[in-house]
Amino acid sequence: MTEKTNTNFSTYQKVVIAVLAITQFTVLLGFMIMAPMGDMLMKSIHLTPGQFGTVVSAYAFSAGAAGLLTAGFADRFDRKKLLLFFYIGFIAGTFICSLSNSYLTLILARVITGLFGGVIGSISLAIVTDLFNLQQRGRVMGLIQMGIGASQVLGIPVGLYLGNHLGWQSAFVAIGIIAICIALIIAFYLKPVTAHLSLQKKQNVLTHLWHTFTNKQYIIAYGAASMMAVGGYMIMPFSSVYAINNLKVNQDQLPLLFMFAGVSSLIIMPLVGRLSDQYDKFKIFAISIIWMCIMVVVYTNLDPLPFVYIVILNIVMQMGILSRSTPGSALISAVPDPGDRGAFMSMNASIQQVAGGIAAWIAGMIVYQPQPEDPIQHYPVIGYAVAGVSIISLILMYYINSYVKTKK
Repeated sequence: MTEKTNTNFSTYQKVVIAVLAITQFTVLLGFMIMAPMGDMLMKSIHLTPGQFGTVVSAYAFSAGAAGLLTAGFADRFDRKKLLLFFYIGFIAGTFICSLSNSYLTLILARVITGLFGGVIGSISLAIVTDLFNLQQRGRVMGLIQMGIGASQVLGIPVGLYLGNHLGWQSAFVAIGIIAICIALIIAFYLKPVTAHLSLQKKQNVLTHLWHTFTNKQYIIAYGAASMMAVGGYMIMPFSSVYAINNLKVNQDQLPLLFMFAGVSSLIIMPLVGRLSDQYDKFKIFAISIIWMCIMVVVYTNLDPLPFVYIVILNIVMQMGILSRSTPGSALISAVPDPGDRGAFMSMNASIQQVAGGIAAWIAGMIVYQPQPEDPIQHYPVIGYAVAGVSIISLILMYYINSYVKTKK
């Protein structure tokens, strides 16, 4: 399948978008469910903030390792087969998570899930880059990343409900069952994605990997993507712990907090995607970063407020966090040469995951909780750190934008 030169989607492209969006929904939910269940997990398995940060990092580090292992040969296989293989592994890891009953078994389960789930996003992005031209990708990224909103609107509230009534493990069982259905759709409806195979250079896997790792422009893109990941990984793991213990949101209100944020993202992501295709992607990214920096600092310094105000401020903060990802991902996707896309996406995902894992671990070391019911301490430090790395990502994205314009 070759890239289209118009901006309209074919029927098959619409099917691809739907399949990838639903796939992202399950993978993101499998990862994101850890944050809203953070307070529940910490009290159920008796985890400290540092241990919980390590659990989150375990997924990230294993996902990073998987990205490195797959980067060298990611461009040498049908992308559909790669997607299906790793998705089946993700399903297995998700069911193993549901069987965990201790700190060590939970870490093992998250490592297995990360080894497979952490690569799926990069494979999906490579498929998008193969099948859609740059003028279409903003909308495609926005639609696929609606999986983030859908996971918050539907998945996280339902997962929290199941966790509150049937135990936190039941949420992972539900995710696994849904993912099995999606794997069948991928197997029978997605066509092979093999056009990139004809563009491969005659070099071995290690040479291809080294070229992808050392290319100057690619390194800048890796840096920008990593700084974006650090921001998310630092603030996300302790979001529910902060909401419950610092902002005094109760367990019944917590699903609503995530649901309202998810509903807003379903509106924001397609809108930002269209704006990214109609206007300068870097300008949209810059506005989003500045907005995010302001709101992250405000939100992490809050005192207990009426629930409605917490919901509004959380939504406003999420506007910045989510809006940066669509134009940022679209710009980064334009950096690699066609024959390097799979390797670049895998390497990029790997570096992001490792950076995010380090960020989650550092966040776990920064914050602490004297007693299980006490407010977590030093959370504002996380907000300032997120703002700082976001400004670095803005600077790096400026150089990426300049490079992309020279390629046209």
